[in-house]
Amino acid sequence: MGLLNGIMGNASECSVEEVIKEYGKLLAEGEKIEKAYKLIRDLFIFTDKRLILVDKQGVTGKKVDHHSIPYKSITHFSIETAGHLDLDAELKIWISGSEFPIKKQFNKNLNIYELQSVLAKYILG
Repeated sequence: MGLLNGIMGNASECSVEEVIKEYGKLLAEGEKIEKAYKLIRDLFIFTDKRLILVDKQGVTGKKVDHHSIPYKSITHFSIETAGHLDLDAELKIWISGSEFPIKKQFNKNLNIYELQSVLAKYILG
């Protein structure tokens, strides 16, 4: 089911320890990873200071774009929960200066409320 979810564009939570091993060099001094979600080859990393989007490009995935979004740049966000027939949940994040939101889909097994709670903690706090 993991491969099917990946093909369909759904993300699932991944181990913070594994993400730290691979992407710890991206962190500022004292910065801490709170949650991380994998979407096929890409990652959605929530730290206590910013959101990091890791976009692996090309066939081999050797070219990687690391997009950093400080929480203060997020103007608003929304979640759409999974329904009976709609098997995925969706997160939309609007960034100041951008007309269109960043959209990510997550499988039904992911607690979308927990995900939005992490965002709310840093955006509102």
